[in-house]
Formats: sequence, C-alpha cells, structure tokens
Amino acid sequence: MAGLYKAILFLNYALLLSVILLGAAKYRILNHKEKQYFHCIAFLFFIELLNLALPYIFRLNDTSFLYPLYIAGEFFLLTGLFIRKLDLPKSVLGGTALIAAGFMISKYGFDYPGNADIAKVVSNIIIICLSGFTLIREIKNTSLQNRFLLVDASIFFYYSVSVFIFIIQHQIANLSENDYYIILSANNILSSILYCSFLYTFFKLKK
Repeated sequence: MAGLYKAILFLNYALLLSVILLGAAKYRILNHKEKQYFHCIAFLFFIELLNLALPYIFRLNDTSFLYPLYIAGEFFLLTGLFIRKLDLPKSVLGGTALIAAGFMISKYGFDYPGNADIAKVVSNIIIICLSGFTLIREIKNTSLQNRFLLVDASIFFYYSVSVFIFIIQHQIANLSENDYYIILSANNILSSILYCSFLYTFFKLKK
C-alpha cells in the first residue's frame, strides 16, 4: 500500500503543477472573482512546495509548523472566494480574516488548541456550507455564466468526503500501516479529482 500511496502522491504533485502552469497562462482572462480560484490553488502549491523543499534543501524534517498556516490560509481564501460569489457584505469577509488571524496567533503564540485538527474540521465544515449554498444558487440561476461550476462542485465534494474520512480516521484507535496508507491514498485520490476539475476548467476557458 505504501507504493500505491507514493504513486498517487506524485500524480497529485504533477497535477498540481499542471494546474498552476495552466492557471497562470489563463490568469489574464479571469474576472475579479475567478482570480480567487487561482490564488487558492497557488497557496496550496506554495505549502506543498515548502513541505518538499524544507526537508531536502534545509534538512528540516519536521514541517508540522506549516499546518496552522495551511489551515488558516485555506480557510481565508476559500471562504473569501464563496463570500464574494454569494455577494455577502464585506464585514463577513473581514470576520473570516479575523478568525484566520486569531487562530494563527492562538496556535503559534499559545499553542491553543493543542490539537489543530479540531480547527481543520470546523474550517472544512464552514467551507462545505458556503460552497453548498453557492452551488444551489448557481444551479437555480441558470442565466448566470458559471464557468467554474465544476470546480465549485468538486470543492464541495472534496471537503465533504474529506471531513467524513477525517472523522472515521480519528474514531479508529489503532490503525494498521495498510489502513493508514489506504486512508491517505483515498484523500489523495479526492485531491486528484479536484485538480482535474481545475485543469478541465482552465483548459476550456476562453475570452
């Protein structure tokens, strides 16, 4: 199972790099709201790049300190994306920025909460709710041009299933090595589906 996990992981890296390159090439034809999609995927690429570079280049094997930054950044960028698409007040966007900043200050300054996974689950649930509301509105309002409808659906699917996998994983007291790699592989497959939706959408974009 370890071999399968590594194969899917490197496939993910290849897909993510492809999304970044294609998204950068199409960036100029994106409107203001659509550019947020590229910002989200660029942030994820930056985190993954640090996770790879720090151990090999700087011999820093423990990169767990990036986890709170990943949670806060992902939360702010994705909630900001859907808040803009739902045309919610700017005060709501400001509120999510304060939550993300407060979490980072709390975690890095006071190591609270001790288990950052709690914040990850709450963050994912909020993202699921916002993406779900966005999808409902986009499906109902067929008169609008929804060039990123497939990506919105993939985000909703990815985070919904990820939360379920995450909860199941923490309910099992003792995971065998194979079970652990199966769970990681399943999550990476979900990531691959999400990246493919970005690739397809960016590829189909026209002025």
